[in-house]
Amino acid sequence: MPRKGMRTLNWFSPKHLTTDSASPSTFQFSSTSRFGFSPSRPSFSEAVIDRILEMAEPIIMKWDPDTTTFAKVTSLFYENRREAKDFIKCVHNLQKAMHFHSTENSRSDKLVRAQSLMQIAMKRLQKEFYQILSINRAHLDPESISTVSSRTSTASSISEFDVEDDDDRVIGGESISEVEDFSNIVMADLRLIADCMISSGYAKECLNIYKVMRKSIIDEGIYRLGVEKLSSSQVHKMDWEVVDMRIKDWLNAVDVAMKTLFNGERILCDHVFASNDAIRESCFTEISKDGAMILFSFPENVAKNSKKSPEKVFRLLDMYTAIAEHWPEIEVIFSFESESVIRSQALTSLVKLGESVRTALTEFEIALQKESSKTSVAGGGIHPLTVDAMNYISLLADFSNILSDILAEAPPPAKGSLPESFFGIADSDESPAPAISLRFAWLILLLLCKLDGKAKHYKDVSLAYLFLANNLQYVVVKVRSSNLKYLLGENWISKQEGKIKQFALNYERLGWSHVIESVPQEPNATITPQQVKEIFKKFNSSFEQAHRKQSVCIVPNSKLRDNLKVSIARKILPVYREFYNTHKHMMARERHSSHVIRFSPEDVGHYLSDLFFGPIESGSSSSVEFSPSRTSPSRLR
Repeated sequence: MPRKGMRTLNWFSPKHLTTDSASPSTFQFSSTSRFGFSPSRPSFSEAVIDRILEMAEPIIMKWDPDTTTFAKVTSLFYENRREAKDFIKCVHNLQKAMHFHSTENSRSDKLVRAQSLMQIAMKRLQKEFYQILSINRAHLDPESISTVSSRTSTASSISEFDVEDDDDRVIGGESISEVEDFSNIVMADLRLIADCMISSGYAKECLNIYKVMRKSIIDEGIYRLGVEKLSSSQVHKMDWEVVDMRIKDWLNAVDVAMKTLFNGERILCDHVFASNDAIRESCFTEISKDGAMILFSFPENVAKNSKKSPEKVFRLLDMYTAIAEHWPEIEVIFSFESESVIRSQALTSLVKLGESVRTALTEFEIALQKESSKTSVAGGGIHPLTVDAMNYISLLADFSNILSDILAEAPPPAKGSLPESFFGIADSDESPAPAISLRFAWLILLLLCKLDGKAKHYKDVSLAYLFLANNLQYVVVKVRSSNLKYLLGENWISKQEGKIKQFALNYERLGWSHVIESVPQEPNATITPQQVKEIFKKFNSSFEQAHRKQSVCIVPNSKLRDNLKVSIARKILPVYREFYNTHKHMMARERHSSHVIRFSPEDVGHYLSDLFFGPIESGSSSSVEFSPSRTSPSRLR
């Protein structure tokens, strides 16, 4: 048959001839009119396969790796992309012709010859598939794949090879290299080969190569990220420092794994095997399952086997947060039914982490309630319990959203006999407070109740009130400077600030009232020199006693400290200054007047300004000598 007439054999492309849409009888009938064959003559099938063999044999044999050194050391897809495209076309046409011819003559010598050529072609494509995967590891790196493609676009793109594609289509690679990353060209080549091998019945050989190559990428990636398979006994025997280090590695690993490693591999697998959903599923499941199970079983292992303590809760919360934040990606990347075990493992880790967090918080509450130290803090300062508890609670507040989920089944104790004022936050049937807010209000309430008990250990009641003011001030500052301010609200803060003011006023009243009362409230009233003398002596004695006693006090918060100083000074200085200015000349005529008027108003102001810094380091405050009428007082702290 003339060669010119055979150009119409492109009609055998998969676009026009499929096993589902064209039966041999239909094909013969439509072709008889085109080529002038009689329906009774079976020569058309013979002619078709003869022509296909004639066209396919030269190009297939040229790239037989067992016949020439050139074919053994040279890559078809790198040597000549146009020839690679023609090679794939020949294989497709050969496969279609074999299928058509086998329906008429299944024992034909031509079928044997075609099958031999098909085996050589598949061997070539296996070699090409392996070489592309091996040589282009950098271009097929999951990070590169994640940035140049998306699962949606690749899965929905053309999945069948079309022999009528123009030269500038993706499979040609010429045009795409001008506008796309080289990774896309490599992915297109892999997909082209995979489609051809799968449609030719060589899916198993193709998948074996892919699974071995790409599973090693995932397994190596997980290892390099610092995650390894550990048994329960191994974790249980580890010191917390070692576990903590491994958790840090895991937190970094899960982020990289989900955004890059598994994401990139899923995109690549979806693209290469886009033509067959079942193959895509089995392939990705097999290459990713081991690595994913190692990754997502680690948190469960830690939650179940590491030694429990309240301070370790933050690492558990970090892991819980990481899984929760990546959950949408987990569901999308591991969406196949065969990967339900991976999703189940991630969910199990979430559950176990949540249980451990709830246990740790319960232990914290118990530890707070059982704290029984009776040693008073010097100077009414801030108790270590306040610092530790508020640091812990404020850090917990950073995880309030996560804790809302974890504690959903473990609400705070019912308020029952406790009025709303104890919690300090608005809560009613009409406008209920969030459960997580009540939980934090409850934890702080436990602390404040404990501090109330500790205040009773002070023999000096004024110092007890200063202790309460200091510690509540620390609590409020911690709340304002953390997420607690959003959980507890301004109403809670305002109520506590009101309590601080009341504690401070009680301290002033009990610690300084005898000084305030030692000076007449009407300093200009007419009195005798002897009465003036007695008033000065009474003031001297009261002020010295109060200052000596209160000089050991400490107020760490500068705002509270300044407020206290100003408040005390306003109650003492104006009255004393007026009395001093009115009667100092009368006392100047008395003998030993320096012993009568020991403090000028300026002295009093200076001494008050030195309060609440605590005692001086060298010696106690009781050793301080007051000097009369000094203009530059020595520091008393």
